[in-house]
Amino acid sequence: MDVPLPHLDRPFDYLVPDALDADARPGVRVKVRFAGQLVDGWLLERVAESDHPKLAYLEKVVSPVPVLSPEVARLARAVADRYAGSLADVLRLAVPPRHARAEKAATAAEAAATPATGSAPEPAAGPVSGPPVAAGSISGPPVAAVVEGVGEGADAGVAGGAGRSVDPRGWRDYPAGPALLRALTEGRPARAVWSALPGEDWADRYADAVAATVAGGRGAVVVVADGRDLDRLDAALTAVLGPGRHVRLTAADGPARRYRAFLAARRGEAPVVIGTRAAMFAPVERLGLVAVWDDGDDLHAEPRAPYPHAREVLLTRAHLTGAGALVGGYARTAEAQLLVETGWAREVVADRATVRARMPAMAPTGDDPQLARDPGAASARLPSLAWTTARDALRADLPVLVQVPRRGYLPSVACAECRAPARCPHCAGPLALPSAQGTPACRWCGRVAAAYACPECGGRRLRASVTGARRTAEELGRAFPGVPVRTSGREEVLVTVPGGAGLVIATPGAEPVAEGGYGAVLLLDSWALLTRADLRAGEEALRRWLAGAALARAGAAGGRVVVVADGALAPVQALLRWDAAWFAARELAERRELGFPPAVRMASVTGVAEAVADLLAGARLPDDAEVLGPVPAEEGRERMLVRVPRSRAGALAGALHAAAGQRSARKAAEPVRLQVDPLSLF
Repeated sequence: MDVPLPHLDRPFDYLVPDALDADARPGVRVKVRFAGQLVDGWLLERVAESDHPKLAYLEKVVSPVPVLSPEVARLARAVADRYAGSLADVLRLAVPPRHARAEKAATAAEAAATPATGSAPEPAAGPVSGPPVAAGSISGPPVAAVVEGVGEGADAGVAGGAGRSVDPRGWRDYPAGPALLRALTEGRPARAVWSALPGEDWADRYADAVAATVAGGRGAVVVVADGRDLDRLDAALTAVLGPGRHVRLTAADGPARRYRAFLAARRGEAPVVIGTRAAMFAPVERLGLVAVWDDGDDLHAEPRAPYPHAREVLLTRAHLTGAGALVGGYARTAEAQLLVETGWAREVVADRATVRARMPAMAPTGDDPQLARDPGAASARLPSLAWTTARDALRADLPVLVQVPRRGYLPSVACAECRAPARCPHCAGPLALPSAQGTPACRWCGRVAAAYACPECGGRRLRASVTGARRTAEELGRAFPGVPVRTSGREEVLVTVPGGAGLVIATPGAEPVAEGGYGAVLLLDSWALLTRADLRAGEEALRRWLAGAALARAGAAGGRVVVVADGALAPVQALLRWDAAWFAARELAERRELGFPPAVRMASVTGVAEAVADLLAGARLPDDAEVLGPVPAEEGRERMLVRVPRSRAGALAGALHAAAGQRSARKAAEPVRLQVDPLSLF
C-alpha cells in the first residue's frame, strides 16, 4: 500500500472480485480499503489461497496497465532494504505519477498497432518480501573480459541499428576498451570503472557501449546528472542507434511526456532508456547494461526518502539481473575505487603516454617557483601567471574559460573595518550584494539590510569575502577591454560558445563546450572548494577541476590550465598529473583508516534530541555498531551517526527500519530522518 508508515511495510492480501478479475494483473495500480480509508496500492502477485481466513475485496483497479514490472519490484525491495526505507517510498520514485490522458493515447496507439491475437498473462511483480540484497555486499567473480588483452575480431564494427555502426576506435585509447565492447555485444556482464581522457567525448563513448549492448539483443539504462548532459547523450545515441530506438526519462520534460516515455519503455518499444536519476528504475526488458556518468555529482543523490543514490541503485540492479555496469567520469569517486579494489569491477584507463599526449599544459600558482617570480601569487585572486595565460590565449584568438566556484556578484560580504562576516540582523543568515550598486540582502530570508551596521565594531562599509561569477566577469571585462565576456550559471547555462577570442565565466557544472577547445582554463578561488568542512571536499574539488580542464585543447595544440592553488596539495597533484585513480585510491585508504564511507557503512539519525534517543533506544543494533555524536543539525535538531563494517550493512538497515516501525506504530509525534551513507555527514 502507498502508505508512508514503516510498520505497514509489508504485503497485504485482498480478494479479487469477478468484475475485476481480468484487469487485476500483477503490476497494476489499485485502490483498497484499509483502516476505514480508501488508499492506493500496487498489485504484486495473484495467488490461489491466503493464510488469512477473512479478507476484504479490492475496491478498484485504477488502470489495467501493469506499470510495475517484476524486475523493478524486486529492485525496489532491495533498495528499500539497503537504505532502511519502505517499499512504498521507493515505488513512488520508481514509477512516475499516472497521467490519464497520456496513458489513454498510448493504449489506443498500442491497440491500433497490435493484431487481435490475445496476450500472455503478466508475470507476477513479486514476491518482494524475500531476503534483502545490499549493494554494498555485492559479490561474485570479476569479469575478465574488460581486463584481458583484445582478442581476434575485437576491432570489428558492431551493428548499432538504423544509425551508424559502432566504431570501437574511440575506445582504442583505452587498452581494455575494445574488449569491453565485445563483452557487451556477447551479453557478458562486463563491469567497468572508466576514467575518461582529457577532451574525451564521453557521450559518444557511452553511445558506443549502449549500441554494443543493443547489438547483442539486450537493453540498457544510462543515468546522467542534469539536462545538459542528457541532451548531449540523446544526440549521440540518435546518431548511433537512429531515431526511435531510445527514450529519455526526466522530470524536466513534464508529466505527460515523462509518462509517455515510461510507458514506451515498459511496453518494450525502445530497448534503451536514458535520463537523470528518475531513470534509474526505468523498466527495460532483457537488461544488459546499466551506466552512470559522473557519479560524484550530488545531483545523483535523491533528496526524497529513502534517499537512494543513482550509482548504488544501478549497481544493485546489475547484481540482481546479471547486467553489465559502467561507471565513468573524468574524476573517480572513492565508491568507484572500492569497486575496483574489491574486484567487482575492473578499471578502463589509458596508458600514461596517451594521457600526457591528450592533456593540456598544467600549472599551479602556489608552488615555490611561481611564488619566487610573483610573491603576491599566494594572496592574489588572479596571479600574474593566470593573467598572462589568459592574455596569450586571447592574442592567439582562442577562448578562455574561467571557473568560479560561486555564482552571483558578491555572494558573501564582511565588514570592511574588522572583517567580521556580515549577517542578517533578523535570521543571522549571510548577507550578499547582488550588484555593484545593489543593497545588501540576506541569502536566507531575503530581507534587505540597507542600514547594516557591524555588531562588532559599528562599521558600515562592506568588503567582499567571496567573489561570484558576475563580479569576476566585470573585473575581467575591465582587464581585457574589447574582448566579449559571457557568463554561464544558474540563471542561464550556455551549451556551446564560438571558438574565437572571448572570456567565458562559468560556475562548476555550467561550463559550455568551446568549438575546438579552450586555449586556456583558469580555475579560481580553489580555497572555497578545498576548505569546506566536508568529507568529500578534496574529491569534489578535483571533480570540478577535471571537468573544466577537460574542455581545454591538448598541450600540443596550445591548451593551458592554471589552477590558483598550492601545487603540493593532493587534489592539485592529481589534477596536474591527470591521475584521478591515484587520488581515489589515496582517498579510500584514508577513509578506511579513519572509518568513513565507503570503507564502512554509516547511517545518520536526525531529529529533535528526544526523538533520536527514542529511536536508537528501540533499535537492536549489531553488536559491533558504534554510535557517534551528537552533532548539531539544521533548525535546532541533532544528528547521531551509527557506524558498522560493510559486512553488517544489512543488519544495521534492518534494525533502524524496525525501530522506525515501532515509533510509527505507536504514533510518535516527532519525525526522525534516517539516511544510510548520506553525502554529507556533518
